[in-house]
Amino acid sequence: MKALLLIDIQNDFLPGGRLAVPEGDAIIPLVNALQPRFDLVVATQDWHPAGHQSFASSHAGRRPFEQIDLHGLPQVLWPDHCTQASAGAELAAALHPERIEAIFRKGTNPEIDSYSAFFDNGHRKSTGLADYLRGRGVTQVYVAGLAGDYCVYYSALDALAAGFATTVIEDATRAISGEGFDLAKADLQARGAQLRPGAEVPGR
Repeated sequence: MKALLLIDIQNDFLPGGRLAVPEGDAIIPLVNALQPRFDLVVATQDWHPAGHQSFASSHAGRRPFEQIDLHGLPQVLWPDHCTQASAGAELAAALHPERIEAIFRKGTNPEIDSYSAFFDNGHRKSTGLADYLRGRGVTQVYVAGLAGDYCVYYSALDALAAGFATTVIEDATRAISGEGFDLAKADLQARGAQLRPGAEVPGR
């Protein structure tokens, strides 16, 4: 059984959002078209409390995209984004919700960021997604969403580590940095992940 993971397709990551991913909205028609090909569709949401320590505004004198050490982990400082219950944290209005069986929220601990759909950045706390997928009989995971060089990448890494056959749907994701996404894709392939365009995703 295969599952489609829709990573952080939220308003703040779309053009005009607080942390816009270039052309982030361009993936939505493809993602909508792909959903019926899967037995299971799951979405994630960044869901940060106000004052999250990954926000540059939480650190006096710091600017977005600077890097600091946060409790022993390297941390990029981001603009405030996807604050709990804000309009920016909502899933994109154009995203079809009918087949999304569950939504997993991440980044809820104010002291640690969480790029992956499976764990926080220190692997200190699980979201429960791996157990959920196993409980539904999933063996193959296809990953799409935003952003390719951060949350999609780390979600795919953890899917591999959890034992799922993992594919990133290249044209159903967009990245903050094209160079960063190229490096992410090369690393994922070296670890056994596949990269496919949406047109090559098989049906149910």
